[in-house]
Amino acid sequence: MMSNSHDFYSDDHVRAILENARVIAMVGASSNVVRPSYGVMKFLQARGRRVYPVNPQIVGQEILGEKVFAEIGEIPEKIDMVDIFRKSEAVGPIVDQAIALNVPVVWMQLGVRNDVVAARAEAMGVRVIMNRCPAIEFERLS
Repeated sequence: MMSNSHDFYSDDHVRAILENARVIAMVGASSNVVRPSYGVMKFLQARGRRVYPVNPQIVGQEILGEKVFAEIGEIPEKIDMVDIFRKSEAVGPIVDQAIALNVPVVWMQLGVRNDVVAARAEAMGVRVIMNRCPAIEFERLS
């Protein structure tokens, strides 16, 4: 079901994903205020999104008022989107877990792209965005 090359996404496609993503798992979330994931999490929360931070190195701590989880499977509610702040070669197991949990959207941050993993997810009906930032796209489209 790989409908595009991931070099271009229509505004309507991105807008629909952002409007429907109310509960987001942020893999690679950081408690460090200068890290991009911290700023993106804060931005998404300010726009009414519930963002669950996922980072196995700081499990149990809090980021922006949310408890940090070790993996997306521990999050206590249905996830609409997984936002990945990890290296491209590290996304496979995260995406596989998203597929197993029936998460409808996987979003890989700026600089993160894995076409093989994306094709695997899309074959299972998951919508994939790569090499984009939801905060930037949210601002651009609003």
